[in-house]
Formats: sequence, C-alpha cells, structure tokens
Amino acid sequence: MTAYAIAHIRPETMNEEIFHYIEEIQSTMDPFGGSFLVHGAQVEVMEGPFPGTVVVLAFPDIERARAWYASPAYQALIPLRTRHIPGEVILVDGVPPGYDAAKTAARLRDEAGLR
Repeated sequence: MTAYAIAHIRPETMNEEIFHYIEEIQSTMDPFGGSFLVHGAQVEVMEGPFPGTVVVLAFPDIERARAWYASPAYQALIPLRTRHIPGEVILVDGVPPGYDAAKTAARLRDEAGLR
C-alpha cells in the first residue's frame, strides 16, 4: 500500500544550503522508489490558519518510506533544511484500493459503542 511523507514547511529565505538540499533529495529517494506528488505548489487554504506550504512524497510502502528517512544519504541532507526552514514531517500509510469510508465509520461507531 502506498505510503506518504508529508512535510508542512514554512520557508523564510532561500540560500545555497536549501538549493543543495532540493538538488539532492531525489537521489536519496530513488533507491526506495520515492517520488514527488506535491512540491513548490501554492496552497489554497480552505479552513483554518495554514502558514507555509506542503511537500508530499510517495513511496511504495511504509517500510520503504521509513528506510528512506533513516538512510544515511537523507540524514546527511536533513540539517541543510532544518537549519533554515521550520516545519514538521510525517510518514503515513495511504488507504488500500477500494477503500470505503462508510465501512470505517461503521467500525469506529462499533468501537465507540454507538451502535
């Protein structure tokens, strides 16, 4: 099942370290089958405050997403970003093919004792 790395970042100023990070990140993702889904796009905020922007990466599964994040190649790049861009990064599983939100709601109702 596809997994995602999602970063909510708040870039302040660009510099050589950030450019180097952007230039090198894809090479750290390639061995793990990672690809960009969202990068550098302007967000359209529909609800609540949302400073900054998002980056969304896709990996074939959560194990490869974790392995990419923990890899020596990516770990070496992280400080180039974190020294200059505040933000949060999460890894999350996607939903399987044929996912049905109504079935999830029913399960959650049962677990909450509301049926």
